[in-house]
Amino acid sequence: MKKTLLAVSVAISGLGFTANAIANEEIVWTCSDSKQFKTTGTTEKIRITWEAKSYDLDRQTSLPGSLRYKNTNSGHDLVVLGNKAMLFNIKAGVRLADFCQTAEMKSGKLPHLFAGAEPFVSN
Repeated sequence: MKKTLLAVSVAISGLGFTANAIANEEIVWTCSDSKQFKTTGTTEKIRITWEAKSYDLDRQTSLPGSLRYKNTNSGHDLVVLGNKAMLFNIKAGVRLADFCQTAEMKSGKLPHLFAGAEPFVSN
């Protein structure tokens, strides 16, 4: 019985490590005008690195067909559609980056971070 519990707990901890490794994978987004940013995190909370500074963004309620992440203190606002993303600074009232895509998106796939998230769940 103890051996079985030990084996199960080792297997579960191994799965947790894998999930964390995937969630912490840094993804590069390439945008128009040669701009770029990076993201890590989960579907509920991401960290974006923009111009050598990092910001934590929380998932927000968004329009159908999109995902939205926002940091109200810094003003950073990331809107992800099926085939592109846009980065805004809503405090300054400017669009920082437009038509941003990951390598996955360029090949017609969803970025791994969002692939299983509403509204991008396959029917």
